[in-house]
Amino acid sequence: MKLFPLFADLRGRRVLVVGGGVVAERKVKSLLACEARIVVGALDASRCLQELSRQGRIELIQGVFEPGWLAGAWLAVAATDDRELNRRVAALAGEHRLFVNVVDDPELSSFQVPSIVDRSPLTIAISSAGSAPVLARRVRERIESLFDHSLGSLAALAARKRQAIRAARPGLRQRRAFYDWLMDGPVATALRAQRPLQAERLLDVELRQAQGRPIGKVILVGAGPGDPGLLTLKALRALNEADVILHDRLVGEEILDLARRDATQIAVGKIPGENHDATQARIHELMLAHARQGRLVVRLKGGDAFVFGRGGEELQFLRRHGVPYEVVPGITAALACAAYAGIPLTHRDHAQSVRLITAHCRQDNQLEDWPSLARGKQTLAFYMGASQLDWLARQLMSNGRPGDTPCAVIENGTRSNQRVWHGRLENLAEQAKRHEIKAPSLLLVGEVAALAPELEWFGASVGQEEQERQALSA
Repeated sequence: MKLFPLFADLRGRRVLVVGGGVVAERKVKSLLACEARIVVGALDASRCLQELSRQGRIELIQGVFEPGWLAGAWLAVAATDDRELNRRVAALAGEHRLFVNVVDDPELSSFQVPSIVDRSPLTIAISSAGSAPVLARRVRERIESLFDHSLGSLAALAARKRQAIRAARPGLRQRRAFYDWLMDGPVATALRAQRPLQAERLLDVELRQAQGRPIGKVILVGAGPGDPGLLTLKALRALNEADVILHDRLVGEEILDLARRDATQIAVGKIPGENHDATQARIHELMLAHARQGRLVVRLKGGDAFVFGRGGEELQFLRRHGVPYEVVPGITAALACAAYAGIPLTHRDHAQSVRLITAHCRQDNQLEDWPSLARGKQTLAFYMGASQLDWLARQLMSNGRPGDTPCAVIENGTRSNQRVWHGRLENLAEQAKRHEIKAPSLLLVGEVAALAPELEWFGASVGQEEQERQALSA
């Protein structure tokens, strides 16, 4: 069941609660907080409900349920211990086109009452669609611990000053930055210390500050190799604050879906065979143009921007043009993909060092010190090498690396479609061709790769896939 989240304004509107016990009391108290006009109908009512009736806070009808009780109601709640009565109330409410909640009976309910975190005027509601109320309660407890109670006072202060804030900060980017300051700065601190007058004075002083030409900023964010769960908290915050996101080709939709809904997303990834220098120049121009318009630009790169990502070149460009910037590191492919394939990059018995190497280069024997790469007791991680596996294997073996050296190719590492092939260096090219290994892929060479069959935990290796298909067809 998928529910549409809805916050209803019930002030002064008639709400019928059928039932007079403890459960009905809880619903009535929640509705009183919303200033609803509550009518309680029950054969017997608890002392608490009777007292609320004497105080004039609710209307109490004592008797057997009648359909006329629903007249004029906007909402109905069935809170009795009689399921047949609850079913009748729900059916009649449906005929009147009223939303009804039957307590602890999601099948009969047309709306659910969520677990609430109350920081009025800020309200956070959590629902499990009635299927797991204990889970919703546990989530609420977690959220309660995250937000100080002064957050409600902060929200109320911001609401009172909304027009002044709009006048002082007419640009959307300026206002967003101001609200960030309001949430994280001295105003919030004063409210946590129960000093509301000081908080308001601090806000007024900030609003009077003169505003110059808007200055944007670029945040260089590493998105990791693909699994959105590997994003850092800072990366997620940057995505939620960005005005513009310039993203690489291999940044998946699952990660982009975490960004602000109204952020402008521009694909700037390099495509094999095109002029990469021209593409990089366009990226520089876009960062500069949007930052000079006062926007927060997130330059979103797969993996880590400082590992074969030309992040250093982009920062040099921004520095030359006076654009402020930040860097949010990402988990680079060698670390994450190896971990998801069950391959430790170092191991006391097998490898005491790791070398990260880009294979996206000219096939030039002088490009690397191949004899050094061919030595044992080290792990080699080749990035962007899917199209050059044959050449890489030949170079390593011709420079002394034994043909039986374990190796692994990880395709789409950390993603739901991850594939891992592991075998020996001498049959790397043949097997990669047979299994149609494609980019993005990472090649790991070294004794640690032999641990993959024993330690793999995520997805299935190419060999396992074949065995499972054979077993199914048998």
